[in-house]
Amino acid sequence: MTGAIHAAAAAGFAAGAGAYVTGRPDYPPEAGQWLRDVIELAPGKTVADLGAGTGKFIPYLKNTGAKVVAVEPVAAMRDELSGRHGEVAALAGTAEAIPLPDGSLDAVVCAQAFHWFATPAALAEIRRVLRPGGMLGLIWNVRDESVPWVAAVSAITNAHEGDTPRYKGSAWRRVFPAEGFAEAGEWHARNAHVGSVQHVIIDRTTSTSFIAALPPEAQRAVVRQLHALIDATPELAGRDEIAFPYETAMYAFRKSVT
Repeated sequence: MTGAIHAAAAAGFAAGAGAYVTGRPDYPPEAGQWLRDVIELAPGKTVADLGAGTGKFIPYLKNTGAKVVAVEPVAAMRDELSGRHGEVAALAGTAEAIPLPDGSLDAVVCAQAFHWFATPAALAEIRRVLRPGGMLGLIWNVRDESVPWVAAVSAITNAHEGDTPRYKGSAWRRVFPAEGFAEAGEWHARNAHVGSVQHVIIDRTTSTSFIAALPPEAQRAVVRQLHALIDATPELAGRDEIAFPYETAMYAFRKSVT
């Protein structure tokens, strides 16, 4: 989601837009509190959901009463977003070319997205569209790999990641401290994706950008590995519903007033 979108994002998210909706977890109540108390969203404020994807985070932004604008470069994701949140403007754009005027936003929030465009150029563009004192919020749902079967799911997935940017690699942190931004804090909360094995393991894995971008037979091989793991794991086998554990990580930065 930079000026040149990473191949895994362009191909994978276009192919996996439908699975993304069911396969990705929601966010814990602490995320709403963070948006109100830290990112300072409220009626009368305007926020951009940058790298908005299918709009998974939009309900949380809307619940603050703020006006929401979505920016997303992948057309298939924008189509899903518009179908679910037709009242929200879904703009084609990237983090390095946000189609909004200077100083037009009170906040920019990136949900499950900032690792794709963690560059000085993207931060300069975010700084451009923010008003003085405006907030940049970054939020991710991160798998709890202290649970053995979660670590096993990740191992199957990670075998195909190549050079794909990800939160867990922490490369995104290297752009901070950043010119024009002051750190405003870091927060963590427990979370879980509750649902069928199909949704929370199979759909979640196949919605991962670099898995969705694999050739069909390679994708089927990944799914076969997952089913073998599920069948061999007592916590998963034969269950109608499971809880996939996550930790939600939240970070905030304030644009300098001068």
